[in-house]
Amino acid sequence: MTEIELMAPAKINLALDVKGIRPDGYHDVQMIMQSISLADRIFVKRTRGESRITSSVTNIPLDGNNIAMKAWLLMKSRFGLPGELAIHIEKKIPVEAGLAGGSTNAAAVLKGVNVLFDLNLENFSLAKIGAELGADVPFCVFGGTALAEGIGEILTPLPSPPKIWLCLVNPGYGVSTAKIYQQFDSVNVDRHPDISGVVKAINTGNTRLIMEKLLNVLENVTLSIYPELVNIKSRLSEMGLFPLMSGSGPTILGLAETEDKVLQAASELRGKWKFVGTAHTV
Repeated sequence: MTEIELMAPAKINLALDVKGIRPDGYHDVQMIMQSISLADRIFVKRTRGESRITSSVTNIPLDGNNIAMKAWLLMKSRFGLPGELAIHIEKKIPVEAGLAGGSTNAAAVLKGVNVLFDLNLENFSLAKIGAELGADVPFCVFGGTALAEGIGEILTPLPSPPKIWLCLVNPGYGVSTAKIYQQFDSVNVDRHPDISGVVKAINTGNTRLIMEKLLNVLENVTLSIYPELVNIKSRLSEMGLFPLMSGSGPTILGLAETEDKVLQAASELRGKWKFVGTAHTV
């Protein structure tokens, strides 16, 4: 086999808490991470000449600064792999949106290289390599549902909850995760998510309780910088959806138990913001 096509699902957080700052400057977090049906399509092909990366969009790096290319170069160096690689990313996930678009692309490349070069590495080994690239990459290697701790690399798999439907609204600009975490240290947080309660709701398949417990402490920072996101949350709430920011933002999710609710919301909001889409948990 010389080429492979992979799906790279986006990630959302059903709950996100920051526990403190570490000596290395990173933050200890506790999150419930969840794969969703919105996904990029990644094409990985062994080739001659120079390694290259192309994409259906122009607002991502198309050189060694792209985390997907970094994934290939890390694997090539680590295992002494011969030849070069051509990577093509068909983008569906908004960029810098709090949906792990770059991380899931990197995870797909790790998996693709594993197959194309017959490395026979298990996901655990790929996730360990992925942690060198970014905190979300290990989860994106496994996918599904998981409790994430540490900087996000310590994963405890959870059963998939009953299907939850999502209306995703992105205003069309990116947010710097590093900037949000940096400013978080000076913010007073009066409410923290009930992580154990969300885990229990997932284990019992109680979709309604999962949605009632949605909370992301990073909203305390991002929403204060981008008040437009407060408006998006309000609109989704008025439509009967449970609103939540994903990751460090700026994508706002509206969660519902039925598809018709998110389809109606998306229909009403389309055209008002740059990206409005629907998806579901997988």
